[in-house]
Amino acid sequence: MDGYRDLAQQLDRFVADRDWTQFHSPKNLAMALAGEVGELVAELQWLTDTQIDTGLQAGAELRGRVEDEVADVFIYLIRFADQAGIDLFEAARAKTARNEVRYPADAVRGRAVKYNRIGKVAF
Repeated sequence: MDGYRDLAQQLDRFVADRDWTQFHSPKNLAMALAGEVGELVAELQWLTDTQIDTGLQAGAELRGRVEDEVADVFIYLIRFADQAGIDLFEAARAKTARNEVRYPADAVRGRAVKYNRIGKVAF
């Protein structure tokens, strides 16, 4: 948790030093986050799973580009959560607890099925 708080404070300083706080509304940060997720997806688009596995090996060119995009996604997510007053860790814990109920292990093991389709015949 200290690492997260340290990074959030570092990002706050970075943004404040550049007078960018005015641009970091939840709406703008959500839009920036979506854009960065799109850039991450674009790095993997049209590649086979094998190409991705190879490209994500340490030292591979793709890995460096993907790391940069993942970092951008993480940075904007942290900024969004801070501006919206959301504790990322608590939100993730609560969502995981809800998913434990929505996706009982014995009912979904080995199946990629949405919670409202559990128990229904797949076509």
